[in-house]
Amino acid sequence: MSILEVKNVTKAFGGLVANQDVTMDIQKNSITAVIGPNGAGKTTFFNMVTGVYQPTSGDIMLNGQSITGLKPHSVSKQGISRTFQNIRLFSNITVLENVLVGMHNHLKATTFETLLNLPRARRAEKLAKKEAYKLLEYVGLEALYNEVANNLSYGAQRRLEIARALATRPSLLLLDEPAAGMNPRETKELTDLIHTIRKDREITILLIEHDMKLVMEISDHIIVLDHGIKIAEGNAEHIRTHPKVIEAYLGKGAAGEIDRKEKST
Repeated sequence: MSILEVKNVTKAFGGLVANQDVTMDIQKNSITAVIGPNGAGKTTFFNMVTGVYQPTSGDIMLNGQSITGLKPHSVSKQGISRTFQNIRLFSNITVLENVLVGMHNHLKATTFETLLNLPRARRAEKLAKKEAYKLLEYVGLEALYNEVANNLSYGAQRRLEIARALATRPSLLLLDEPAAGMNPRETKELTDLIHTIRKDREITILLIEHDMKLVMEISDHIIVLDHGIKIAEGNAEHIRTHPKVIEAYLGKGAAGEIDRKEKST
C-alpha cells in the first residue's frame, strides 16, 4: 500500500527544468532510496515533497490526500519530516532543547497558557521533556542531553537531527544524504539506526544518498534520477546492473562495455 504517490511532477525554474514528469509510489514501511549523479534533481524533489517548493505541474499525495500547495509547517503536521544535506541544528542551544523544538506541533498548552506559565503549560513541558529525553536515548545521545549542539561530533549532530525529525511524530521520514561526511563506524551506526526506526516505529523512510554501499545494503527499492528524469527503479540487483544507471554515473562507454559482457555470457 502506498503512503506517498508522486504523479507526473515537474518543477521548472524559468527555463531550467529540475524535475520532469516524475512519477513514483513509495510503499508504507519501506526504505526507498533516491539516487543519481550531482544535479539529478534529488534535493529539488525532496523540497517539493516537504512544501519548500511547489510543483510547476503534477500532484503529490500522502495517504491518498493531495499535499500539493501546502506550506512546510502544514506538510509536517500531515506526517512528513526531514533532515537536510547540510545539518540544520540550532547550534547554540542544548541537545535536549533541539529535540523539544521538533515537538511544538504536539504540545497541548496554548501560547497564552505558556506565556503565563499556567499549570497546563508546565505539565505539557514536563511531558515534552520526558519524550525528548527518550528520543535521545533512542539515538544514543542521552548522556549529552545538556551539551550545546555545536559541541557534538559530526556523527552525533546527524543523529540529533534525526531525533529532532522523529519528535514531530512522522509517518514518512525523509533523509537527505544522512551519511555525508561520516566515517565507516558512524555510517554503520546510522545504517543500524535507520533499520531500527523502520522496525520499531513503522516509519516509512525515503532517503537521498551517495554512499552506494549503504544504499544497496539498506534499500527495499531504489529510484534513479538523471537530469531531473526518472531513468530506472527496482531492487538493488536490478539497479546495480541497469545500463542507463551505469551510463548516468560512468558514461556511455562503461554502459556499452557492460552490455557487451552480458551478451557474451
